[in-house]
Amino acid sequence: MAGARREKSSQSSILGSRIAVAIGIGIVAGCIFAFVFPNGFFSANPPPQSRLLSKSNLEVESVSCESSEKLNLLKSDNMRLSDKNVKLKKQVRELNEKLRLAEQRKDHAREPFIVSSEPQKAGPFGTVKGLRTNPIVVPDETVNPRLAKILAKIAVNKELIVAVANSNVKEMLEVWYTSIKKVGISNYLVVALDDAIVDLCKSNDVPVYQRDPDEAIDSVGKTGGNHAVSALKFRILREFLQLGYGVLLSDVDIVYLQNPFEHLYRDSDVESMSDGHNNMTAYGFNDVFDEPAMGWARYAHTMRIWVYNSGFFYIRPTIPSIELLDRIAGRLAREDAWDQAVFNEELFYPSHPGYVGLHAAKRTMDIYLFMNSKVLFKTVRKDANLKKLKPVIVHVNYHPDKLPRMKAVFEFYVNGKQDALEPFPNGSDWK
Repeated sequence: MAGARREKSSQSSILGSRIAVAIGIGIVAGCIFAFVFPNGFFSANPPPQSRLLSKSNLEVESVSCESSEKLNLLKSDNMRLSDKNVKLKKQVRELNEKLRLAEQRKDHAREPFIVSSEPQKAGPFGTVKGLRTNPIVVPDETVNPRLAKILAKIAVNKELIVAVANSNVKEMLEVWYTSIKKVGISNYLVVALDDAIVDLCKSNDVPVYQRDPDEAIDSVGKTGGNHAVSALKFRILREFLQLGYGVLLSDVDIVYLQNPFEHLYRDSDVESMSDGHNNMTAYGFNDVFDEPAMGWARYAHTMRIWVYNSGFFYIRPTIPSIELLDRIAGRLAREDAWDQAVFNEELFYPSHPGYVGLHAAKRTMDIYLFMNSKVLFKTVRKDANLKKLKPVIVHVNYHPDKLPRMKAVFEFYVNGKQDALEPFPNGSDWK
């Protein structure tokens, strides 16, 4: 009996232990599940994967809804990028031109000169060089916004050729721009003084600009001859310089055979072709004046140079350049004078009692590259070696029969007709 009770008591003890263990396991499992699934198995929130999938679906729907709007934005971006591409191409052309010019300057052994007001120490003997180039003006587009827009499209490196013309020079103008196109020059502009020239240029795809009405200029521009029109250019050029552009001013009795911008130095305010016919007359010489009555002092030395030609010169946008234009225009308005004479007087007359001279730097162009018609017809065409040279331009300034000589120059240098220059005399038939 006693043994049966001990066995029953032992079984009850084991059962109780198992229940306790089961309860403990359940409590532990409950804690674990409570920790892992704080919101329970049947929470209203979807699992992370479901949330991601739902979000992805929403994004797809959003893209679909916004596709038309994005398409419009892409079209707008494409147009903007196309415009930017055009501007970048222009910048590339300008940079290539600057690189070419930099190499040209290196070939000419020129050095950059920085304008500075700071005191400087003089270097060793033979190494000192003064400042050569005045700084350009600050461009002011308010002077002429319409012209500013035209120049921004046409100019290359802020430079261009400018001619002023009316209907009196129509035939010469046609030869002028035909030769420019043949060379491949793009940065040029005709300032038209009447409607007929505007129509001519537009019909031949020639860049043209007509000023706003100005009675003081229009009255001369529409009816004036060569000299009267030539005098107007000094007033007209002022706006170009104020806008910050370097201008190669050109009469229309000129034939272009090379791009002149490839042969400029740009180290002076004014760089002009000469009326001189050889090295001495073009670049200056010591001329001795003889006055026998002075006895021992009968010989007086003078410096001479033949005048610059006001029909072809490069002018930089500097303060001295603008002062030059103002001086010339002012004098021509007050005096009955020839514009070329005034042009040279203002450039070369020094300061003296009662007069303040112009402080402008000057350079004379190479007479065999920038050739006047006296050099061509009197010397070059008769010299077998000089005939082989190809000038940059030929200016028919010495001869009144301009049009036939311009055509002959074109035939000789462009079309290779070797006898094209022969029929003409050295000078003119005018007495």
